[in-house]
Amino acid sequence: MGENELQYIQSAFRDNWVAPLGPHVNEFEKRLATWCHTKFAVVLSSGTAAIHLALIMLGVKRDDLVLCQSNTFSATANPIVYQGAIPVFIDSEPDTWNMCPDRLEEAILDLEKKGKRHLIKAIMPVHLYGMAAKMQEIMAISEKYGIPVVEDAAEALGSTYLEKPCGSFGLFGILSFNGNKIITTSGGGALLTNDAAHAKEIINLSQQARDEAPHYQHSKIGYNYRLSNISAGIGMGQMEVLPQRVAKRRDNFSRYQAWFQQKNKEGFHIQFQEEGEGYFSNRWLSGILVDPALNHGLTREKIRLAMLEDNIESRPLWKPMHMQPVFSDAPYYGAQVAEKLFDDGLCLPSGSKLSEEEFERIFTKLEYIFSNP
Repeated sequence: MGENELQYIQSAFRDNWVAPLGPHVNEFEKRLATWCHTKFAVVLSSGTAAIHLALIMLGVKRDDLVLCQSNTFSATANPIVYQGAIPVFIDSEPDTWNMCPDRLEEAILDLEKKGKRHLIKAIMPVHLYGMAAKMQEIMAISEKYGIPVVEDAAEALGSTYLEKPCGSFGLFGILSFNGNKIITTSGGGALLTNDAAHAKEIINLSQQARDEAPHYQHSKIGYNYRLSNISAGIGMGQMEVLPQRVAKRRDNFSRYQAWFQQKNKEGFHIQFQEEGEGYFSNRWLSGILVDPALNHGLTREKIRLAMLEDNIESRPLWKPMHMQPVFSDAPYYGAQVAEKLFDDGLCLPSGSKLSEEEFERIFTKLEYIFSNP
């Protein structure tokens, strides 16, 4: 937390704006839209809710197809199934670890051959760990085939691609303010759009889809997805420290990168999620790739378990969705890039409050591990 979140919460109590809606909601939405270079932001109870409403807005229904990045957290794919639709998982490319444009187009052409082109309702790339996907290529494919993009920027607030904020490329952009994100409202998310009619309908759907009438009347199914005024107050305070949070996460990554580059000079070959030209990542999580064939048999799992012995938590990269038991029957277009990322990838401690003492513990343990591969 920063210094002003509590003041915004106290003002909500003082003015009796404790229920959903209120001045903090309106102001938080304005600040988000300004930051993300979109005309509208609608704040919601979660990023998952935002994805769900985006799919509803696109008319996704039973047996439709949504082309979804496989290398992601399940919250990206679950709302597809909420609608009774079928996720079609797309492999990553090795540069950004995100949706591969070549595999994306391959999927579209193959589904067209199978007579299923008309069922494809959306493309859903993800900006993994804060690194932008190859949006120039993905948006070109979107325009070529007339398929709208729902951009999962849940992990990428503060990241840009070609100086444009993540979340502002697609027809809809998704943000998350879950407790583990770069800023939090304790739980929450947002749906970004440039269309006033879309924003109005999203708000309506998120508030139980009440018709304009003096009584309670409903002509469509709605959802209880709106963010509360208190949570929005927390978000306002968090927005004020977002630049510092991004700077800290990037500093974390730089420290790891410098340390592992030194190890690479000593005969190891640790790889990173590199920033290409035109990319700016918030470095939400610092990830590395540890190929045992290039690192004297050292694996990411050996590193993870050794660090855990000293109560230092690290985690494998996301297990791809097409490898998950719940999605085992879903179509997948890939070349084993996502599988390799999962096998070799490790997310290191990346919190915004990592101290010098904690980094000393981390690097002391890593030095021991790399001295005894």
